[in-house]
Amino acid sequence: MTSAEIARVRRFARAVTAEVGALDSSFLGRGRPLGAARVLNAIGAGRTEVGAIRTYLGLDSGLMSRLLRGLEEEGLVATAPHPADARRRIASLTEAGRGEFAAYEALSDARAVALLERAPQMDALLHAMDRVALALGHDAIAITETDPTGAASRACLDAYYAELASRFAGGFDVARSCDPEVAAMMRPRGVFLLASGDGLPVGCVGLKGSGGAVAEIKRLWIDPAARGLGLAKRLMQAAEVAASDLGIRTLRLDTNSALPEALTLYRRSGWVEIDRFNDDPYPDHFFEKAL
Repeated sequence: MTSAEIARVRRFARAVTAEVGALDSSFLGRGRPLGAARVLNAIGAGRTEVGAIRTYLGLDSGLMSRLLRGLEEEGLVATAPHPADARRRIASLTEAGRGEFAAYEALSDARAVALLERAPQMDALLHAMDRVALALGHDAIAITETDPTGAASRACLDAYYAELASRFAGGFDVARSCDPEVAAMMRPRGVFLLASGDGLPVGCVGLKGSGGAVAEIKRLWIDPAARGLGLAKRLMQAAEVAASDLGIRTLRLDTNSALPEALTLYRRSGWVEIDRFNDDPYPDHFFEKAL
């Protein structure tokens, strides 16, 4: 690593520190520093188990205890033993705490709007932010089963279709592509898996089943900002685990030569090329894998 590269990283860290107000004794003018505000935000966003909040924020137990105690003394947070395990604690916002959470949300949104409004290239800045956030937090990207018709799922699928339209020579029309019916990607026939980074969708894959021993992998997509982090491989492995759980013994998939990274992934992951098995007009490569 060169001294110039190190200097660029440190410049970035100083700029972010200043922009987010990390050194302010009164973050966003609400009378408490950033650490306490982050704990309040985590609870308001739905994280209630104290140990999970500490892990999410990367805090040691002593600091977490001090921050919680301060918020309790302000009357913003209440803690109690976990109903299923008295060794664990849960935290909740009081009425005053909910008011503070709402105030922070409004101020944080306004700060974000102000930053984007003064950016000369907003899309480029957002993409750079996504890349940094996902690179730093890639270990925390979660993969969960979800409804393929949900808003986050649709956002991923719409982005996937738009990318195919831009990469295929003749464009892409989902109506012509043997789009799986919803029930085929939900238990007991299949699953739809969503990858999320800190609450925002960054990837997906579908397992299209018929109730038999053979199923298909469909709609594998990774947000461009999350590529290179091994997420496609994780999603494929999760789909294989789900398939085995459903009693599926053989998986198939199709793809297009305009997606060379997909071809590379499949060939390196034990998939074997086979003859065409459907009449979809878009794919020109067909694969199979025994589980």
